[in-house]
Amino acid sequence: MPNSIRTTSNTQTTTNGTPATFKAGDSVLCPSVGNGTYQLFNDKEYGCLGFTTNGKTYHYRNDGKVSRDDAAPSLFHDTKANRQAIATLYNGSQSSQRTVIDITEADDNEVIVMSSFELSDIACDMESAAVVISDIGKLLGLIHYEKIDTHTAISMARLTHDTTETWVNLLQAQLDSINDTLAMTAYAKEVEK
Repeated sequence: MPNSIRTTSNTQTTTNGTPATFKAGDSVLCPSVGNGTYQLFNDKEYGCLGFTTNGKTYHYRNDGKVSRDDAAPSLFHDTKANRQAIATLYNGSQSSQRTVIDITEADDNEVIVMSSFELSDIACDMESAAVVISDIGKLLGLIHYEKIDTHTAISMARLTHDTTETWVNLLQAQLDSINDTLAMTAYAKEVEK
């Protein structure tokens, strides 16, 4: 969850403490529609204010709400403070919206940023492959100490072969993905030598 942002002023009220009102000709911000600045006009057909963007007209009351039952207005006057507040709340920047866990060393001069989801995916594949390798080792131990009969050993060897081939393909795909990323780094040049 992103950090909450506390401001000391209400950007939607005027200096006298009354809620902001809008009129035709006002330049407004409407983050629910887009990150542009929009010019309000009187829409006499609907008896309200509106603005048009990308061929679609949006309608609002003079208090900036779509309907009187809305909890908060959707429009904001186009001011520097409002633009900054909206950019912080709605857009932010990647660095302010992400938690970055840096495990690099001080002398690392090249870093790859990857999502925790991708790292988790790699870790799951490695853990599953380790379990399979451990199971294969146990099976080979049972065969070596003649704890299972010949027919069972043959069946188990066939299943083990199929499992091994599947995991080789899965791990190779994961390795190819990692190598594609590493190809964009200085390590690619070291490997090519």
